[in-house]
Amino acid sequence: MAHSAISQVSVAVPLQTDSSFRRSTFKATSLTFSDKLCISMPSIDLKAARSRSQYIVCMSVQQASKAKVSVSPLSLEDAKEPPLNIYKPKEPYTATIVSVERIVGPKAPGETCHIVIDHDGNLPYWEGQSYGVVPPGENPKKPGSPHNVRLYSIASTRYGDSFDGKTASLCVRRAVYYDPETGKEDPSKNGVCSNFLCNAKPGDKVKITGPSGKIMLLPEDNLNATHIMIGTGTGVAPFRGYLRRMFMELVPIKFNGLAWLFLGVANTDSLLYDDEFTKYLSDYPGNFRYDRALSREQKNNKGGKMYVQDKIEEYSDEIFKLLDEGAHIYFCGLKGMMPGIQDTLKRVAEERGESWEQKLSQLKKNKQWHVEVY
Repeated sequence: MAHSAISQVSVAVPLQTDSSFRRSTFKATSLTFSDKLCISMPSIDLKAARSRSQYIVCMSVQQASKAKVSVSPLSLEDAKEPPLNIYKPKEPYTATIVSVERIVGPKAPGETCHIVIDHDGNLPYWEGQSYGVVPPGENPKKPGSPHNVRLYSIASTRYGDSFDGKTASLCVRRAVYYDPETGKEDPSKNGVCSNFLCNAKPGDKVKITGPSGKIMLLPEDNLNATHIMIGTGTGVAPFRGYLRRMFMELVPIKFNGLAWLFLGVANTDSLLYDDEFTKYLSDYPGNFRYDRALSREQKNNKGGKMYVQDKIEEYSDEIFKLLDEGAHIYFCGLKGMMPGIQDTLKRVAEERGESWEQKLSQLKKNKQWHVEVY
């Protein structure tokens, strides 16, 4: 626990002396001073080629209870176009695992990990883009060839969780296959890449391609815009990046609009990055809204399980009004989430006397509609 000599307030940043030091969730819940606080982090031996003896996290405090974190290098703001496919599958970049942390509770179905990867500034990206991961070993369908690339939405801002532009974070659910007859796990059919990443240890090497994708980039031409984000499970990844950029980092642009996150998971133990989102809610109540759909714990108004589309229906009048006013809407998660959401939106549109097909066409034409499902 670190203390400021001036103000004697605590900043809950995990401090560990080993290389499993984690900073995937940043908790600063009681900052009440008005100057600048720097916390010197323990050394991490990431790679011989880079001998930074300390990680420094600096927080510039804007208001009494709201700390924003200083980031560097600000030259990452200069590019006019997003970086694309710097490293391709035939010649991927070899990065290093910094940390792997299970981020769900014991009652969550399945395991989800937050994985911090050190790219040493060689694989820059923008919020909303994806990295490709090439797991080790050979492709069983093409003996002698590497595995196919698996794409993962990046869960950090361009500055990474260490705020220095040298790391990227992924949110990965371990894919486990259970035999329908015996009910037992069959490791031979488990997801190759997700298990490799969730089993990785600090210092392990990982082959990365990309970055890729433009559809989920966060438009910043209008800093008063509304951004409605709908994610299920690990689909929250790009939204974590957006929200850290909007509310956590001290960047040249100042977001003054509304960010509204709908997150669908099974239960409370399955919530991802909930402490970060809850903090934004208390610090920026006028700029952030956060609605959770917990399918195994909550009921919708018809008495069934609560899914994200039920939450959308609950707020449908407001959502449609915001879309009419130019709001951006984003969807990220398993592709199975979209039919239920589309059905709900279509039904709501018809109840309002509108054609959903025409409305959707207009949203796409106006570049307000952003979908990334897998």
